[in-house]
Amino acid sequence: MSSRRIPRVAITPGEPAGIGPEICVQVACEADLPAELVAIADPKLLGERAAALGRSLELDPFDDAASATPHSRGSLRVLPVPLSAPAIPGLLDARNADYVVRTISVACDGCLSGRFDALVTGPVHKGVINEAGAVFTGHTELLAERCRAFPVMMLVAPGLRVALATTHLPLSQVSVHLTPERLERVIRVIIRDLSSRFGVPEPRILVCGLNPHAGEGGHLGREEIEVIEPVLRMLRAEGLALVGPVPADTAFLPDRLQQTDAVLAMYHDQGLPVIKHLGFGQTVNVTLGLPIIRTSVDHGTALDLAGSGRGEAGSLKAAIAVAIDLLQGARR
Repeated sequence: MSSRRIPRVAITPGEPAGIGPEICVQVACEADLPAELVAIADPKLLGERAAALGRSLELDPFDDAASATPHSRGSLRVLPVPLSAPAIPGLLDARNADYVVRTISVACDGCLSGRFDALVTGPVHKGVINEAGAVFTGHTELLAERCRAFPVMMLVAPGLRVALATTHLPLSQVSVHLTPERLERVIRVIIRDLSSRFGVPEPRILVCGLNPHAGEGGHLGREEIEVIEPVLRMLRAEGLALVGPVPADTAFLPDRLQQTDAVLAMYHDQGLPVIKHLGFGQTVNVTLGLPIIRTSVDHGTALDLAGSGRGEAGSLKAAIAVAIDLLQGARR
């Protein structure tokens, strides 16, 4: 990370037809922050969304030769990336799929080069990007490819952290991808980043089983016996604080969580519904395992709300706050 006193945080608004651009406008107009915010976006798009919201927003060209300054409400630095086609709120256009991917790539590369200190991403629409001909399974996978890293997806809400052993896979493919090698790497990344970035010196991880009742002794599946338990046993021998595999339906009971720094779910919809129920709008997606700090909102593009002014910016505000907190931790 750069040694600048004031960090620079790149923001990608995501799908231009969704609520991403307007919640960026909301945050820019409502918050004073101890970091410089730089939107990687089409400035015309942001200007149109600000006008539609009745907001007065000064859009200033980003100049990385100038000293970074804290963000002041009512203004926003912009590194221009032009849209491929006009963006109409609520109406997806595959012509802008390349625009979305370019904004993420520019922001990621800027973090890798030290131009930016952290990346906060808005919601994208995976379907329209794939319809445009790109192979795109999500931010996490794209960033991992550009960073040449092994990513772990973790959702953070007040009082709970949930990491995922696998991410954007069909349910039928989870067991295939849940190998001992992958599970070990995931756990090591979680332990390392909780310690180095979140300031948790000896992280305690509660590990879910894959099958109902954690396999019921092999009667409901053998992944616990053949994959999860051997990995946990090996890592416990190294002194790591790992509990499990436990049945997922009792993993999130309050008594268990009081003794836990993070829960490791085996697949996307095993853990995310719980944390989103607990703190939707305050939940932040943090990608562990990258050489950069990346956080994201916990919601989708909300095409039905785009252009209505009813999009909530709470998760974006939280994502920016977590990115700044992680930067401050990295500087200690």
